[in-house]
Amino acid sequence: MTALKVENLAKTFALKKPLFGAAPPGVRAVRAMSFEVAKGETLGVVGESGCGKSTLARMLVGLLEPSQGHIEIDGRALDNADPAEFGKLIQYVFQDPSSSLNPRKTIRQIIEAPLKRLHKMPKAERGTRIAEIFASVNLREEFLGRYPHEFSGGQAQRIGIARALAANPRIIILDEPVSALDVSVQAQVLNLMKDLKAEFGLTYLFITHDLAVVEAVSDRILVLYFGAVVEVGRADSIFANPRHPYTKLLADSAPVVGRPLTAPEQKGNELPDPLNPPPGCAFAGRCPFATDLCRRTDPALERMGDDQFAACHHPL
Repeated sequence: MTALKVENLAKTFALKKPLFGAAPPGVRAVRAMSFEVAKGETLGVVGESGCGKSTLARMLVGLLEPSQGHIEIDGRALDNADPAEFGKLIQYVFQDPSSSLNPRKTIRQIIEAPLKRLHKMPKAERGTRIAEIFASVNLREEFLGRYPHEFSGGQAQRIGIARALAANPRIIILDEPVSALDVSVQAQVLNLMKDLKAEFGLTYLFITHDLAVVEAVSDRILVLYFGAVVEVGRADSIFANPRHPYTKLLADSAPVVGRPLTAPEQKGNELPDPLNPPPGCAFAGRCPFATDLCRRTDPALERMGDDQFAACHHPL
């Protein structure tokens, strides 16, 4: 069963019109992409900074309006949905746990907000529900009267997860949820999210630049480059047998214990200019296998195996 379906979703940010001359075409942060996420699946989304990961996430939860395309959750189109109905289905856990919590509100007020505004839950029921949620994220009820600044990063992220759970969503977007935490705390939070997924029947989109983490927690992985999907496949095979040169570059760049640090083979280190995108494949300027065909024609996403797709004229 499909939990999330995205069709031709894209986002272009308009640029300010100059005093003289025509307005520039805008910046294409996310190019038209389509994908599905099965119920109970964890889809990892990886790529360098600036590849469109967070823009995609913000469109999926309604924080940004898409320039084109549409989103379905459990078969329901959310193009013109009531924000309250939208919030009941999909929630967001932010990268920086402390800054995502209102410093003027107590933890109880923060957790109560989705119960009051999304579910119109009476006060008597809210107390019971908050106690259940706090127990599920392993926090003590005595914390509810405190303020966000009184907590460590790991505790603050558990509170952020509890706030998302309060909406009783089907899907949770996890945007770099452990990157701001100490390594020892990262494992605790990842284990907690695994337990919560099983307990509440959740579907995750896990956005990160940490390949070791995403490979460990994901069922499938979506690789983004310059706002486009360049490869998608099962987590257990996509980095072991990458078909797109960019996926191989990511895998070779990741530090591995016992392997010497060497610069992976590539022709350049910079992303293309978003104000002046190149024709053809956006990765051609960095790809050691690029040909004139790559520089002329943008490759389509094509099947490269049982459950692996890549957008490359010369797949590995």
